[in-house]
Amino acid sequence: MKHRGRHRRRRRGAALRAVLTGTALALTAAATLISASQAEVGEDPGALKPLVSPADTGPLRLQEHLVPARTLDRLAAAMGRPVGVDDVLDSADRDLREAADCPSGDRASLPVAPAAARAYCWDPADSAADTWRPVSVTTSGDADDDGVWGTHRVILAGSAHSTTAGRPAERGLARVAFVDADDPAHLAYRWALLVVPVDGGRDYRGLTSGISGMVWYENKLLVTTTSGSADALYVYDLDRIQRTTVDAPAIGRVPGGWSADGHRYVLPAVGSYRFTAGRCAPAGPPCPGALALDRGTAPDSLVAAEWTAPDGDRRARLWRYAFSTDPARPGLLATDGRGRADAVEAYRTRAAGIRGVLSYRKPGADRASWYVGRLPGSQDGHGGLWRQDTAGARAVRCGADASDRCWARDAGSLSYWQATGEVWSLSDRMLFALPLAGLDGALD
Repeated sequence: MKHRGRHRRRRRGAALRAVLTGTALALTAAATLISASQAEVGEDPGALKPLVSPADTGPLRLQEHLVPARTLDRLAAAMGRPVGVDDVLDSADRDLREAADCPSGDRASLPVAPAAARAYCWDPADSAADTWRPVSVTTSGDADDDGVWGTHRVILAGSAHSTTAGRPAERGLARVAFVDADDPAHLAYRWALLVVPVDGGRDYRGLTSGISGMVWYENKLLVTTTSGSADALYVYDLDRIQRTTVDAPAIGRVPGGWSADGHRYVLPAVGSYRFTAGRCAPAGPPCPGALALDRGTAPDSLVAAEWTAPDGDRRARLWRYAFSTDPARPGLLATDGRGRADAVEAYRTRAAGIRGVLSYRKPGADRASWYVGRLPGSQDGHGGLWRQDTAGARAVRCGADASDRCWARDAGSLSYWQATGEVWSLSDRMLFALPLAGLDGALD
């Protein structure tokens, strides 16, 4: 957030940056050979095709719906004064383990090429049951251009609960890990549950969404919603985090206070964006998947990728919305007088099964490059990572057969930390980072 820490210390910057973008670790996955079952080359997604006609761009239009202030204030009055990111970090109760201390099976989920520079596995309490799946990541490098929020470097990692396993009440829930990343050798975190106010702020329900995309910009957190809904994004205010008072499996108001399925903190939604054309459909609005922030545009923009089945033949869409520059609307999209946000750029790609997206324009380049992380057609094993623009596409290749299945296993979203030059992502078992320069080196 630009009014938080703009004049803050750069004194840690050089030393920390050297650590954060250090030499790649000798991780198990970096030396793993692609097995015969994975030795395949996916279809080249080709050059991006610009979408410019109203028939193509109209379905991307969003309508903003903000939760009334009185609803949020009523909830805060009942639950207690909201807290901020620092409060959650100060109560961190779990640790991420460095790669060397992680099980070999977890390390095998990391990219084969290029190798991760740093990687971490989750606390065993979060990885043993396999009912929660890591899906998205964003950082204080998205939130503020100096990479720091308050006094901390922070990573937010989204996780979605299985829709078939576990207790019925928790199926499909979404939560966010607040990770203190000040010390690269010791990352600690705390979970907060994403919720939606109901009954005018007298109660809340859990957000049931895959949150496959997530961007923290200024004081807002934007997450994608479940496929098949007219809602494209939910919006959360990181200055409006609420403490729960009862440790119980229920979610919402309970006898004696407020509960969130055992989570100490909840984030109540402060708004949403819905497609004006209705629910996502092949001939209508896209089913939103991956999200990322692009600081290389003026103003900064939110980039998105459409979710399509990895085994299908539907061409996905990539597009972007501009963020508002109104100081009274921090972290929200730019809208017209009727609260509508239109895509300012859009493309069609032959890539399918997109789980991660980035847009980045190199200094001196005449066009932005779009990086897409894809699931394999079988949805099993390592996926591929491609760089596309309007001239063509290139993939990271590995192994004697030049397979493109070199990226992480069941990879999640991508997030570029501009202050350190790192790209953050997740596999189904690990949180990891690597320099964007190293990624480009593997693509050139």
